[in-house]
Amino acid sequence: MSERLIQSVERAADILELFLVTKPELSIKEISENLNLSKSTVHGIIKTLEHRGYLQQNPEDLKYKPGIKLFELGNFVGKHLDIGQVARPIIRDLVDELNETVHLVTLQRDEIIYIEKVEGHSTLTIYSHIGKRAPFHSTGVGKAVLAHLNESDANRILSSINLDSFTEHTITNIEKIKELFHTIREQGYAVDDEEIELGLKCVAAPIFNHQGNVVASISCAAPKMRLDEIRLPKVIAGIKKAAADISRSLGYQSKNNI
Repeated sequence: MSERLIQSVERAADILELFLVTKPELSIKEISENLNLSKSTVHGIIKTLEHRGYLQQNPEDLKYKPGIKLFELGNFVGKHLDIGQVARPIIRDLVDELNETVHLVTLQRDEIIYIEKVEGHSTLTIYSHIGKRAPFHSTGVGKAVLAHLNESDANRILSSINLDSFTEHTITNIEKIKELFHTIREQGYAVDDEEIELGLKCVAAPIFNHQGNVVASISCAAPKMRLDEIRLPKVIAGIKKAAADISRSLGYQSKNNI
């Protein structure tokens, strides 16, 4: 890197990032030991960050924790991140890896909308297109989102939509759809097995924002014959990793793998 870095700013960033990997509250001594900095250096930086609202001190134990200014900045960044822009390079890499069509949908006012579609070299024509609404109950992307909404929101959506039958494999019973949610959450992905289109199979995974809310999902769609027992695990792993990468780019911090 040719640019000259300012050491004091680097140290301030190190201190703030330390809260992400250690404890929610830290003393000057703990920060000093973790970063191998003198207490006087740490004290000066912390007092500056406290003055600007990036840190605040607990009056009982005199330890420091992230301040309201960091919360405000985090919310600002989260609100203004463009999911499509963040996801685009990740989607392209996934299409190159799998050579199959990848979709990205977002949750908008109780609807899921296709906002990205990058096609592989499949000879199968897939019905989706950017701007089209995706059915919640019969698509992998829809079920991946539904399963991670809170129960009241999921129930409201399911009771308000038409559970149309697109193929003989479409599940149109609300209770049967809800029974899938636990499995989807446990395994980290949802499947559409010829439920929206005969001959088409999709694997989808949820995408979360900086607040931990599901806001989108990503899927790989391919002819069912190509997603056999040998190839399916690779597709599942690729979709889950892509969803996790996009979520992290949106500020999501997971305690477990998505």
